[in-house]
Amino acid sequence: MFNIFRVSGDIAHLVSHIILIHTIEKNKSAKGISLKTQLLYALVFITRYLSLLVLDFGSFYNTIMKIFFLSTTFYSIYQIKKYTKQISQYIDNFPIHYLILPCFILSLLFNYKFSILEVAWSFSLWLESVAILPQLFMLQSQGEGDLLTIHYIFALGLYRALYIPNWIYRYFAEDRFDIISIAAGIIQTLVYSDFFYVYYNKVIKNSLKLPQ
Repeated sequence: MFNIFRVSGDIAHLVSHIILIHTIEKNKSAKGISLKTQLLYALVFITRYLSLLVLDFGSFYNTIMKIFFLSTTFYSIYQIKKYTKQISQYIDNFPIHYLILPCFILSLLFNYKFSILEVAWSFSLWLESVAILPQLFMLQSQGEGDLLTIHYIFALGLYRALYIPNWIYRYFAEDRFDIISIAAGIIQTLVYSDFFYVYYNKVIKNSLKLPQ
């Protein structure tokens, strides 16, 4: 069911992908952008959208969203691999197997039905909640990042934060309570919490300062 929170969250998610691709193509560089995070997101979307393989497309809106996120993520991976060849020191060394394995175990323990599609869907939720960590780790190790890259991370965090009131709304409007989505979403929002604080101090407060 559509509501203002879900639509706003989806728009923020769409914008984050557009910002990322625009950043790479504008700078002709992938400096400061984590390939590992994009690979994790590719795994998230592949496992979440397995239903496309069995021709279960759902609504037109959902189908368009699925195709957009899959295509833009793979295009981002292509662009990053293309431009990282030009960077002599490209530090993207977060050990992502420490994220994938626990998320897989969680998907086996917490799912609504022990089937390939349901376990894969659960895995995609848990993995999405931590997929940004390599990007945040890279940003922290470099000390600062391109402003557009920072906006990209913020838009991703905003997308997930907006889904929290979406779940609250759906609980009261539809009597729907998806505990796996909510738990993974809260974890993801907490992962972004420190970044939101930094974003407020470095971007929002500076933009609000009046010229002397």
